[in-house]
Amino acid sequence: MNGKRITFASKIGVIAAAAGSAVGLGNIWRFPSQTADGGGAIFILVYIGCILFFGIPLMVSEFIVGRSSQANTAGAFHKLAPGTPWKWVGRLGVLTGFIIMGFYMVVCGWTLDYLMQSVTGNLYAVNDFSANFASLLSNPLRQISWMVLFTLLTSFFILSGVKRGIEQSSKILMPILFLLLIILALRAITLEGASGGLSFLFMPSLEQVKPTVFLDAMGQAFFSLSIGMGCMITYGSYFNNRINLTKTAMQVAILDTLVAILAGMIIFPTAFALTTNPETIVDELVAGGPGLLFITLPGLFNQMPASMLWAAMFFCLLTLAAITSTISLMEVVTLYLHEEYRLSRKMSTLIVTVGVIILGMISSFSVSFFNLLDISSAKFMLPVGGFFISLFVGWYLDKKLVYAQLTNQGTLKPAIGFLKTYIFLLRYIVPPAILAIFIYGLTG
Repeated sequence: MNGKRITFASKIGVIAAAAGSAVGLGNIWRFPSQTADGGGAIFILVYIGCILFFGIPLMVSEFIVGRSSQANTAGAFHKLAPGTPWKWVGRLGVLTGFIIMGFYMVVCGWTLDYLMQSVTGNLYAVNDFSANFASLLSNPLRQISWMVLFTLLTSFFILSGVKRGIEQSSKILMPILFLLLIILALRAITLEGASGGLSFLFMPSLEQVKPTVFLDAMGQAFFSLSIGMGCMITYGSYFNNRINLTKTAMQVAILDTLVAILAGMIIFPTAFALTTNPETIVDELVAGGPGLLFITLPGLFNQMPASMLWAAMFFCLLTLAAITSTISLMEVVTLYLHEEYRLSRKMSTLIVTVGVIILGMISSFSVSFFNLLDISSAKFMLPVGGFFISLFVGWYLDKKLVYAQLTNQGTLKPAIGFLKTYIFLLRYIVPPAILAIFIYGLTG
Protein backbone atom coordinates (compact mmCIF):
# COMPACT_ATOMS: atom_id res chain seq x y z
CA MET A 1 0.00 0.00 0.00
CA ASN A 2 1.05 3.57 -0.58
CA GLY A 3 1.23 5.15 2.86
CA LYS A 4 1.42 8.65 1.36
CA ARG A 5 -2.04 8.44 -0.17
CA ILE A 6 -4.48 11.10 0.97
CA THR A 7 -7.24 9.74 3.19
CA PHE A 8 -10.44 11.15 4.60
CA ALA A 9 -9.68 12.91 7.87
CA SER A 10 -12.55 11.59 10.00
CA LYS A 11 -15.07 8.78 10.27
CA ILE A 12 -17.87 11.33 9.91
CA GLY A 13 -16.26 12.49 6.68
CA VAL A 14 -16.11 8.91 5.42
CA ILE A 15 -19.79 8.26 6.12
CA ALA A 16 -20.91 11.66 4.80
CA ALA A 17 -18.94 11.26 1.56
CA ALA A 18 -20.05 7.67 0.92
CA ALA A 19 -23.66 8.45 1.84
CA GLY A 20 -23.53 11.53 -0.37
CA SER A 21 -22.41 9.35 -3.27
CA ALA A 22 -25.28 6.93 -2.67
CA VAL A 23 -27.96 9.58 -2.14
CA GLY A 24 -29.14 11.10 -5.41
CA LEU A 25 -32.19 11.99 -7.44
CA GLY A 26 -33.04 8.29 -7.70
CA ASN A 27 -33.88 8.27 -3.98
CA ILE A 28 -36.42 11.03 -4.52
CA TRP A 29 -38.08 10.17 -7.81
CA ARG A 30 -37.36 6.46 -8.36
CA PHE A 31 -37.93 5.02 -4.88
CA PRO A 32 -41.40 6.58 -4.35
CA SER A 33 -42.56 5.44 -7.80
CA GLN A 34 -41.24 1.91 -7.22
CA THR A 35 -42.95 1.87 -3.82
CA ALA A 36 -46.24 3.03 -5.34
CA ASP A 37 -45.97 0.34 -7.99
CA GLY A 38 -44.93 -2.41 -5.59
CA GLY A 39 -47.52 -2.41 -2.84
CA GLY A 40 -46.29 0.25 -0.44
CA ALA A 41 -44.87 -1.30 2.71
CA ILE A 42 -44.40 -4.67 1.01
CA PHE A 43 -42.00 -3.14 -1.48
CA ILE A 44 -40.16 -1.31 1.33
CA LEU A 45 -39.69 -4.54 3.29
CA VAL A 46 -38.44 -6.41 0.23
CA TYR A 47 -36.19 -3.48 -0.60
CA ILE A 48 -34.63 -3.49 2.89
CA GLY A 49 -34.01 -7.23 2.53
CA CYS A 50 -32.27 -6.64 -0.80
CA ILE A 51 -30.13 -3.93 0.77
CA LEU A 52 -29.02 -6.34 3.50
CA PHE A 53 -28.31 -9.39 1.34
CA PHE A 54 -27.15 -7.80 -1.91
CA GLY A 55 -26.43 -4.10 -1.53
CA ILE A 56 -24.26 -4.09 1.57
CA PRO A 57 -22.08 -7.08 0.53
CA LEU A 58 -21.44 -5.41 -2.84
CA MET A 59 -20.62 -2.07 -1.24
CA VAL A 60 -18.21 -3.77 1.16
CA SER A 61 -16.62 -5.49 -1.85
CA GLU A 62 -16.00 -2.16 -3.54
CA PHE A 63 -14.56 -0.77 -0.30
CA ILE A 64 -12.21 -3.78 -0.10
CA VAL A 65 -11.00 -3.31 -3.67
CA GLY A 66 -10.47 0.40 -3.11
CA ARG A 67 -8.71 0.32 0.26
CA SER A 68 -6.55 -2.71 -0.42
CA SER A 69 -5.26 -1.25 -3.68
CA GLN A 70 -5.27 2.44 -2.72
CA ALA A 71 -5.72 3.23 -6.38
CA ASN A 72 -8.33 4.57 -8.77
CA THR A 73 -11.05 2.24 -10.01
CA ALA A 74 -9.14 1.01 -13.07
CA GLY A 75 -5.77 0.96 -11.32
CA ALA A 76 -7.24 -1.04 -8.43
CA PHE A 77 -7.99 -4.10 -10.56
CA HIS A 78 -4.70 -3.79 -12.41
CA LYS A 79 -2.86 -3.69 -9.07
CA LEU A 80 -4.76 -6.55 -7.44
CA ALA A 81 -4.86 -8.75 -10.56
CA PRO A 82 -1.86 -7.74 -12.71
CA GLY A 83 -1.66 -9.17 -16.19
CA THR A 84 -5.28 -10.39 -16.20
CA PRO A 85 -8.46 -9.23 -18.00
CA TRP A 86 -9.88 -8.04 -14.66
CA LYS A 87 -8.49 -4.58 -15.48
CA TRP A 88 -11.44 -4.14 -17.86
CA VAL A 89 -13.87 -4.29 -14.93
CA GLY A 90 -12.22 -1.21 -13.47
CA ARG A 91 -12.16 0.55 -16.81
CA LEU A 92 -15.86 -0.23 -17.24
CA GLY A 93 -16.51 1.47 -13.89
CA VAL A 94 -14.72 4.61 -15.03
CA LEU A 95 -16.58 4.63 -18.35
CA THR A 96 -19.90 4.07 -16.54
CA GLY A 97 -19.32 7.07 -14.30
CA PHE A 98 -18.52 9.23 -17.31
CA ILE A 99 -21.54 8.02 -19.29
CA ILE A 100 -23.89 8.63 -16.37
CA MET A 101 -22.66 12.21 -16.01
CA GLY A 102 -23.38 12.76 -19.70
CA PHE A 103 -27.15 12.73 -19.09
CA TYR A 104 -27.39 13.12 -15.31
CA MET A 105 -25.84 16.59 -15.41
CA VAL A 106 -28.68 17.67 -17.72
CA VAL A 107 -31.23 16.52 -15.14
CA CYS A 108 -29.23 18.28 -12.44
CA GLY A 109 -29.48 21.43 -14.55
CA TRP A 110 -33.26 21.07 -14.47
CA THR A 111 -33.15 21.19 -10.66
CA LEU A 112 -31.21 24.46 -10.78
CA ASP A 113 -33.68 25.91 -13.28
CA TYR A 114 -36.63 25.04 -11.05
CA LEU A 115 -34.81 26.23 -7.95
CA MET A 116 -34.39 29.61 -9.63
CA GLN A 117 -38.04 29.61 -10.73
CA SER A 118 -39.05 28.90 -7.13
CA VAL A 119 -36.83 31.56 -5.57
CA THR A 120 -37.88 34.26 -8.05
CA GLY A 121 -41.59 33.41 -7.76
CA ASN A 122 -41.95 32.52 -11.44
CA LEU A 123 -43.07 29.01 -10.52
CA TYR A 124 -45.86 30.46 -8.39
CA ALA A 125 -47.31 32.20 -11.44
CA VAL A 126 -47.40 29.02 -13.57
CA ASN A 127 -50.83 27.73 -14.53
CA ASP A 128 -49.86 24.78 -16.73
CA PHE A 129 -46.96 22.90 -15.13
CA SER A 130 -46.81 20.36 -17.92
CA ALA A 131 -46.34 23.15 -20.46
CA ASN A 132 -43.80 24.81 -18.16
CA PHE A 133 -41.63 21.69 -18.09
CA ALA A 134 -42.12 21.13 -21.82
CA SER A 135 -40.86 24.68 -22.40
CA LEU A 136 -37.62 23.78 -20.61
CA LEU A 137 -37.19 20.54 -22.55
CA SER A 138 -37.78 22.29 -25.87
CA ASN A 139 -35.08 24.86 -25.18
CA PRO A 140 -31.65 23.15 -25.53
CA LEU A 141 -29.71 26.37 -24.91
CA ARG A 142 -31.52 26.92 -21.61
CA GLN A 143 -30.82 23.33 -20.58
CA ILE A 144 -27.17 23.63 -21.61
CA SER A 145 -26.69 26.81 -19.60
CA TRP A 146 -27.89 25.19 -16.37
CA MET A 147 -26.06 21.93 -17.14
CA VAL A 148 -22.77 23.79 -17.64
CA LEU A 149 -23.28 25.72 -14.40
CA PHE A 150 -23.95 22.53 -12.46
CA THR A 151 -20.93 20.80 -14.02
CA LEU A 152 -18.67 23.73 -13.15
CA LEU A 153 -20.01 23.73 -9.59
CA THR A 154 -19.16 20.03 -9.30
CA SER A 155 -15.71 20.71 -10.77
CA PHE A 156 -15.06 23.32 -8.09
CA PHE A 157 -15.40 20.72 -5.33
CA ILE A 158 -13.21 18.24 -7.23
CA LEU A 159 -10.50 20.87 -7.76
CA SER A 160 -10.53 21.59 -4.04
CA GLY A 161 -9.21 18.09 -3.36
CA VAL A 162 -10.18 15.09 -1.27
CA LYS A 163 -10.23 16.69 2.17
CA ARG A 164 -11.14 20.31 1.47
CA GLY A 165 -13.41 19.53 -1.47
CA ILE A 166 -15.08 16.11 -1.27
CA GLU A 167 -14.98 15.51 2.49
CA GLN A 168 -15.75 19.05 3.65
CA SER A 169 -18.58 19.53 1.15
CA SER A 170 -20.15 16.22 2.21
CA LYS A 171 -19.95 17.12 5.90
CA ILE A 172 -21.77 20.38 5.18
CA LEU A 173 -24.23 19.38 2.44
CA MET A 174 -25.49 16.09 3.90
CA PRO A 175 -26.73 17.58 7.22
CA ILE A 176 -28.46 20.36 5.27
CA LEU A 177 -30.06 17.76 3.01
CA PHE A 178 -31.41 15.81 6.00
CA LEU A 179 -32.66 19.00 7.65
CA LEU A 180 -34.60 19.93 4.52
CA LEU A 181 -35.98 16.40 4.27
CA ILE A 182 -37.23 16.47 7.85
CA ILE A 183 -38.78 19.94 7.54
CA LEU A 184 -40.56 19.07 4.29
CA ALA A 185 -41.72 15.70 5.65
CA LEU A 186 -43.14 17.34 8.79
CA ARG A 187 -44.98 19.87 6.64
CA ALA A 188 -46.31 17.16 4.35
CA ILE A 189 -47.67 14.89 7.08
CA THR A 190 -49.47 17.82 8.75
CA LEU A 191 -51.49 18.62 5.62
CA GLU A 192 -55.19 17.86 5.85
CA GLY A 193 -55.75 14.53 4.13
CA ALA A 194 -52.10 13.45 4.45
CA SER A 195 -53.09 10.26 6.29
CA GLY A 196 -54.20 8.70 3.01
CA GLY A 197 -50.70 9.10 1.61
CA LEU A 198 -49.07 7.72 4.76
CA SER A 199 -51.39 4.72 4.70
CA PHE A 200 -50.59 4.08 1.05
CA LEU A 201 -46.87 4.31 1.84
CA PHE A 202 -46.68 2.22 5.01
CA MET A 203 -49.68 -0.12 4.87
CA PRO A 204 -49.13 -3.35 2.90
CA SER A 205 -51.36 -3.61 -0.15
CA LEU A 206 -51.47 -7.06 -1.70
CA GLU A 207 -53.60 -5.77 -4.54
CA GLN A 208 -50.74 -3.51 -5.67
CA VAL A 209 -48.00 -6.14 -5.50
CA LYS A 210 -46.55 -7.23 -8.84
CA PRO A 211 -44.87 -10.59 -9.51
CA THR A 212 -41.68 -8.66 -10.27
CA VAL A 213 -41.59 -6.81 -6.91
CA PHE A 214 -38.43 -8.67 -5.85
CA LEU A 215 -36.54 -7.81 -9.02
CA ASP A 216 -37.77 -4.21 -8.86
CA ALA A 217 -36.65 -3.89 -5.24
CA MET A 218 -33.31 -5.50 -5.99
CA GLY A 219 -32.74 -3.23 -8.95
CA GLN A 220 -33.60 -0.16 -6.88
CA ALA A 221 -31.26 -1.26 -4.08
CA PHE A 222 -28.46 -1.83 -6.57
CA PHE A 223 -29.04 1.51 -8.32
CA SER A 224 -29.53 3.52 -5.14
CA LEU A 225 -26.26 2.53 -3.45
CA SER A 226 -24.07 3.65 -6.38
CA ILE A 227 -22.79 0.12 -6.99
CA GLY A 228 -20.93 -0.73 -10.19
CA MET A 229 -19.92 2.80 -11.21
CA GLY A 230 -16.60 3.00 -9.38
CA CYS A 231 -17.67 5.54 -6.76
CA MET A 232 -17.30 3.30 -3.72
CA ILE A 233 -14.00 1.86 -4.98
CA THR A 234 -12.65 5.37 -5.45
CA TYR A 235 -13.85 6.56 -2.05
CA GLY A 236 -12.70 3.30 -0.46
CA SER A 237 -9.18 4.07 -1.64
CA TYR A 238 -9.31 7.16 0.62
CA PHE A 239 -10.25 5.11 3.72
CA ASN A 240 -7.57 4.66 6.37
CA ASN A 241 -6.96 1.29 8.00
CA ARG A 242 -9.05 2.16 11.06
CA ILE A 243 -12.33 2.38 9.14
CA ASN A 244 -14.63 -0.58 9.74
CA LEU A 245 -15.75 -1.38 6.19
CA THR A 246 -18.81 -3.46 7.09
CA LYS A 247 -20.04 -0.97 9.67
CA THR A 248 -19.53 1.91 7.26
CA ALA A 249 -21.46 0.12 4.51
CA MET A 250 -24.33 -0.52 6.91
CA GLN A 251 -24.39 3.10 8.06
CA VAL A 252 -24.37 4.36 4.47
CA ALA A 253 -27.17 1.94 3.54
CA ILE A 254 -29.26 3.08 6.53
CA LEU A 255 -28.81 6.76 5.65
CA ASP A 256 -29.56 6.12 1.99
CA THR A 257 -32.73 4.19 2.84
CA LEU A 258 -33.76 6.86 5.34
CA VAL A 259 -33.49 9.52 2.63
CA ALA A 260 -35.68 7.43 0.33
CA ILE A 261 -38.33 6.85 3.01
CA LEU A 262 -38.34 10.53 4.04
CA ALA A 263 -38.77 11.43 0.37
CA GLY A 264 -41.76 9.11 0.31
CA MET A 265 -43.12 10.85 3.40
CA ILE A 266 -42.91 14.14 1.51
CA ILE A 267 -44.33 13.00 -1.80
CA PHE A 268 -47.16 10.61 -0.83
CA PRO A 269 -48.91 12.74 1.83
CA THR A 270 -48.57 15.86 -0.34
CA ALA A 271 -49.94 14.05 -3.37
CA PHE A 272 -52.92 12.55 -1.56
CA ALA A 273 -53.71 15.70 0.41
CA LEU A 274 -53.59 18.22 -2.42
CA THR A 275 -54.53 16.32 -5.56
CA THR A 276 -57.59 17.40 -7.47
CA ASN A 277 -57.61 14.11 -9.40
CA PRO A 278 -57.64 11.29 -6.80
CA GLU A 279 -58.42 8.77 -9.55
CA THR A 280 -55.09 9.40 -11.32
CA ILE A 281 -52.70 10.35 -8.51
CA VAL A 282 -51.51 6.78 -7.96
CA ASP A 283 -50.75 6.45 -11.66
CA GLU A 284 -48.75 9.69 -11.51
CA LEU A 285 -46.80 8.39 -8.53
CA VAL A 286 -46.11 5.09 -10.28
CA ALA A 287 -44.92 6.92 -13.38
CA GLY A 288 -42.38 8.79 -11.25
CA GLY A 289 -39.39 10.26 -13.07
CA PRO A 290 -39.12 13.88 -14.21
CA GLY A 291 -42.89 14.21 -14.55
CA LEU A 292 -43.35 13.62 -10.82
CA LEU A 293 -40.67 16.11 -9.77
CA PHE A 294 -41.16 18.85 -12.32
CA ILE A 295 -44.87 18.67 -13.13
CA THR A 296 -46.92 16.91 -10.45
CA LEU A 297 -45.16 18.15 -7.30
CA PRO A 298 -44.77 21.82 -8.33
CA GLY A 299 -48.48 21.86 -9.09
CA LEU A 300 -49.21 20.45 -5.66
CA PHE A 301 -46.85 22.83 -3.87
CA ASN A 302 -48.60 25.72 -5.59
CA GLN A 303 -51.77 24.88 -3.68
CA MET A 304 -50.04 25.25 -0.30
CA PRO A 305 -49.75 28.46 1.72
CA ALA A 306 -46.25 29.95 1.30
CA SER A 307 -45.83 27.79 -1.80
CA MET A 308 -42.70 29.66 -2.90
CA LEU A 309 -40.95 28.67 0.32
CA TRP A 310 -41.85 24.97 0.13
CA ALA A 311 -41.05 24.72 -3.58
CA ALA A 312 -37.70 26.46 -3.06
CA MET A 313 -36.84 24.11 -0.19
CA PHE A 314 -37.80 21.08 -2.26
CA PHE A 315 -35.73 22.03 -5.28
CA CYS A 316 -32.85 23.00 -3.01
CA LEU A 317 -33.14 19.48 -1.60
CA LEU A 318 -33.01 18.02 -5.11
CA THR A 319 -29.97 20.11 -5.97
CA LEU A 320 -28.10 18.98 -2.86
CA ALA A 321 -28.96 15.33 -3.50
CA ALA A 322 -27.78 15.70 -7.08
CA ILE A 323 -24.47 17.39 -6.39
CA THR A 324 -23.35 14.94 -3.69
CA SER A 325 -23.71 12.25 -6.36
CA THR A 326 -22.06 14.17 -9.20
CA ILE A 327 -19.04 14.93 -6.99
CA SER A 328 -18.41 11.21 -6.52
CA LEU A 329 -18.99 10.45 -10.22
CA MET A 330 -16.59 13.14 -11.37
CA GLU A 331 -13.98 12.03 -8.83
CA VAL A 332 -14.01 8.51 -10.31
CA VAL A 333 -13.00 9.74 -13.76
CA THR A 334 -10.73 12.54 -12.53
CA LEU A 335 -8.72 10.22 -10.29
CA TYR A 336 -8.36 7.75 -13.16
CA LEU A 337 -6.80 10.39 -15.43
CA HIS A 338 -4.73 11.78 -12.56
CA GLU A 339 -3.15 8.44 -11.62
CA GLU A 340 -3.12 6.43 -14.83
CA TYR A 341 -1.89 9.21 -17.11
CA ARG A 342 0.01 11.19 -14.44
CA LEU A 343 -1.88 14.38 -15.17
CA SER A 344 -2.33 17.06 -12.54
CA ARG A 345 -5.66 17.12 -10.69
CA LYS A 346 -6.36 20.47 -12.30
CA MET A 347 -5.77 19.17 -15.83
CA SER A 348 -7.67 15.94 -15.14
CA THR A 349 -10.66 17.88 -13.82
CA LEU A 350 -10.57 20.19 -16.84
CA ILE A 351 -10.59 17.26 -19.29
CA VAL A 352 -13.46 15.53 -17.49
CA THR A 353 -15.44 18.78 -17.24
CA VAL A 354 -15.09 19.50 -20.96
CA GLY A 355 -16.00 15.89 -21.83
CA VAL A 356 -19.08 15.92 -19.62
CA ILE A 357 -20.22 19.27 -21.03
CA ILE A 358 -19.90 17.92 -24.59
CA LEU A 359 -21.98 14.83 -23.74
CA GLY A 360 -24.46 17.03 -21.86
CA MET A 361 -24.84 19.34 -24.84
CA ILE A 362 -25.61 16.41 -27.14
CA SER A 363 -28.08 15.03 -24.57
CA SER A 364 -29.78 18.44 -24.39
CA PHE A 365 -30.30 18.52 -28.15
CA SER A 366 -31.16 14.84 -28.60
CA VAL A 367 -33.68 12.93 -26.50
CA SER A 368 -32.57 9.72 -28.21
CA PHE A 369 -28.96 10.26 -27.15
CA PHE A 370 -30.09 11.14 -23.61
CA ASN A 371 -32.09 7.90 -23.41
CA LEU A 372 -29.22 5.90 -24.92
CA LEU A 373 -26.85 7.00 -22.17
CA ASP A 374 -29.49 6.40 -19.49
CA ILE A 375 -30.50 2.93 -20.67
CA SER A 376 -27.01 1.69 -21.51
CA SER A 377 -25.66 2.66 -18.09
CA ALA A 378 -28.64 1.55 -15.96
CA LYS A 379 -29.54 -1.67 -17.75
CA PHE A 380 -26.16 -2.85 -18.97
CA MET A 381 -23.08 -1.20 -17.50
CA LEU A 382 -24.10 -1.04 -13.83
CA PRO A 383 -25.30 -4.66 -13.56
CA VAL A 384 -22.28 -5.98 -15.49
CA GLY A 385 -19.90 -4.01 -13.28
CA GLY A 386 -21.54 -5.20 -10.08
CA PHE A 387 -21.64 -8.80 -11.33
CA PHE A 388 -17.91 -8.95 -11.99
CA ILE A 389 -16.98 -7.11 -8.79
CA SER A 390 -18.88 -9.76 -6.86
CA LEU A 391 -17.06 -12.54 -8.71
CA PHE A 392 -13.71 -10.79 -8.28
CA VAL A 393 -13.92 -10.48 -4.51
CA GLY A 394 -15.84 -13.72 -3.98
CA TRP A 395 -13.73 -16.00 -6.17
CA TYR A 396 -10.53 -14.38 -7.38
CA LEU A 397 -9.18 -12.15 -4.63
CA ASP A 398 -6.96 -13.83 -2.02
CA LYS A 399 -9.20 -14.64 0.94
CA LYS A 400 -6.45 -13.66 3.37
CA LEU A 401 -6.53 -10.17 1.88
CA VAL A 402 -10.34 -10.07 2.10
CA TYR A 403 -10.31 -11.19 5.73
CA ALA A 404 -7.56 -8.70 6.57
CA GLN A 405 -9.62 -5.85 5.12
CA LEU A 406 -12.82 -6.95 6.86
CA THR A 407 -11.06 -7.27 10.22
CA ASN A 408 -8.72 -4.27 9.82
CA GLN A 409 -5.65 -6.51 9.89
CA GLY A 410 -7.08 -8.64 12.69
CA THR A 411 -7.95 -5.79 15.07
CA LEU A 412 -11.70 -6.35 14.69
CA LYS A 413 -13.56 -9.45 15.79
CA PRO A 414 -16.55 -10.11 13.52
CA ALA A 415 -19.47 -12.26 14.60
CA ILE A 416 -19.00 -16.00 14.31
CA GLY A 417 -19.65 -17.12 10.77
CA PHE A 418 -19.72 -13.59 9.37
CA LEU A 419 -16.74 -13.98 7.06
CA LYS A 420 -17.95 -17.27 5.63
CA THR A 421 -21.45 -15.88 5.17
CA TYR A 422 -20.06 -12.85 3.36
CA ILE A 423 -18.05 -14.98 0.93
CA PHE A 424 -21.02 -17.30 0.42
CA LEU A 425 -23.25 -14.36 -0.52
CA LEU A 426 -20.68 -13.00 -2.97
CA ARG A 427 -20.17 -16.38 -4.61
CA TYR A 428 -23.61 -17.93 -4.78
CA ILE A 429 -26.31 -15.35 -4.03
CA VAL A 430 -25.30 -11.93 -5.36
CA PRO A 431 -24.16 -12.95 -8.89
CA PRO A 432 -27.38 -14.82 -9.79
CA ALA A 433 -29.41 -11.93 -8.36
CA ILE A 434 -27.56 -9.39 -10.49
CA LEU A 435 -27.89 -11.65 -13.51
CA ALA A 436 -31.64 -11.72 -12.94
CA ILE A 437 -31.71 -7.90 -12.80
CA PHE A 438 -29.70 -7.77 -16.02
CA ILE A 439 -32.01 -10.12 -17.90
CA TYR A 440 -35.11 -8.44 -16.50
CA GLY A 441 -33.79 -5.04 -17.51
CA LEU A 442 -33.16 -6.18 -21.08
CA THR A 443 -36.50 -7.94 -21.51
CA GLY A 444 -38.73 -5.83 -19.25
